[in-house]
Amino acid sequence: MLFNRQALSYSVAYLIPALTFAGLAAGGPWLWLSPVTIFGIIPLLDRPGRQQRQSRRKTPATAAAIPTASPIYNWLLYLNVPVLYGLWALFAHTLVSRPLSPAEVAGTMVTMGLSLGILGIGVGHELGHRSSRWAQVLAKLLLLTNLYLHFFIEHNRGHHRYVATPLDPATARLNEPFWLFFPRSVVGEYRSAWHLEQVRLAKQGLPWLSFANQMLRFQLLQLVVLAAVGLTLGGAVVAAWLGAAVVGLLLFQLVNYIEHYGLQRQLNPNGRYERVQPHHSWDSNHKLGRLLLYELTRHSDHHYLASRPYQVLRYQPTSPRMPTGYPGMMMLAMLPPLWFRVMNKRIPQPAEPVNVPRTTAFH
Repeated sequence: MLFNRQALSYSVAYLIPALTFAGLAAGGPWLWLSPVTIFGIIPLLDRPGRQQRQSRRKTPATAAAIPTASPIYNWLLYLNVPVLYGLWALFAHTLVSRPLSPAEVAGTMVTMGLSLGILGIGVGHELGHRSSRWAQVLAKLLLLTNLYLHFFIEHNRGHHRYVATPLDPATARLNEPFWLFFPRSVVGEYRSAWHLEQVRLAKQGLPWLSFANQMLRFQLLQLVVLAAVGLTLGGAVVAAWLGAAVVGLLLFQLVNYIEHYGLQRQLNPNGRYERVQPHHSWDSNHKLGRLLLYELTRHSDHHYLASRPYQVLRYQPTSPRMPTGYPGMMMLAMLPPLWFRVMNKRIPQPAEPVNVPRTTAFH
């Protein structure tokens, strides 16, 4: 069956680009429509008092066939590519077509940045886990909009391997404020991507300085695109794009922070960490957030089996639960004292420091 009620429910995710389009097209105070909705209205709908009952939806026996039987699940992801590039074109047009006040420039960057983070990195993350070359190309196109192509390397080969350990820069430590985690994670992910690519090339007997080095290709591509935009549209558009990319990156790192804060895998006597389990990720089972983010909020099952497509991610009853949806948790994370007060008492097992051999602590 091509269309079904469950598949069409994920069309709610297009509310985000719709708000971005409306704000950019209308201009003025409407430029703040997207951030006000995401961080004002949605948290009210996902507040603890209105939390949806914990959904124990059973994954049907034919779940493996769903992506093939209902291609709408995939196309809902694929269509984000032309949508996001269309929004970027409108973003650039807005900047060059009329004079903007400082507040309007800021609103333009914030509004576009939220779509870059949610569509560019968020949907790019989901497609980056697919095995098909087509999906991976689309993932890179989405990540390019946020100038964060190295995520394609680091997330799949680094984060999923080292999550909830001191070796993962994207795992927030117990009592680590977000504003310290943010630069540590950004720098750590970038360094990790270079290291992982160097290891891959060494195993294949290939030189670091070669076209086979994905990191070199990614940096070159991003520089070429920035230069092309600067030459055709001007430095002001490049500056605004970089500002929007920072907003998208901030949003993405807030998601990283809340997904694994304070959780840590045990180091076994053999020197290996225990397998990733559902209790190593925080989950939010609020329905609106689940639909808007293509089930990213069911993060425990995603880490338990990363190849599982979003529409069949399962409720994991043993995972720690967030008290509200992702937007509310992200706002809470920006206020460290309040975050610690709310979240530290919810951590199942307080993390203890683990001595990591210097030879492996490349982050």
